[in-house]
Amino acid sequence: MTSERIALVLTALAAIVIVLTRVRMKDEAAGRLAISHALINVHTLAGVLALASWLWFLLGNADWMFGFGGLALWWVTAVAGLLILARWLPARGKHASDPASDTWGEGPGLSILGHVGLLVGCVVWSGLFFAGNLS
Repeated sequence: MTSERIALVLTALAAIVIVLTRVRMKDEAAGRLAISHALINVHTLAGVLALASWLWFLLGNADWMFGFGGLALWWVTAVAGLLILARWLPARGKHASDPASDTWGEGPGLSILGHVGLLVGCVVWSGLFFAGNLS
């Protein structure tokens, strides 16, 4: 499997993370803590811009600066996603409530899988990009 194909598969998986996070966080999300809608908007906007610019670069339509910008946006998206995971941090205190649930599953498993996976994707993309193995 070539470096470009690996990057494209990871890009498709990252696109799914962006969409599912937006859909899942549309209403009141599961977790222990409330997450700002601004953080969700940063995740979505940076993710969409990263997806567009990164695909444009990978498909050979842009030079390395465009790829670098897309890669930087992927890192912003990954950090925002990891901050969204903060909603699962344990709440302490005598007034702390149990975590809210939703129909997406029990606990933070899906969010951890998606956002840690996006972080791993960013590491792989960065390695491939800076090694000169992409377009």
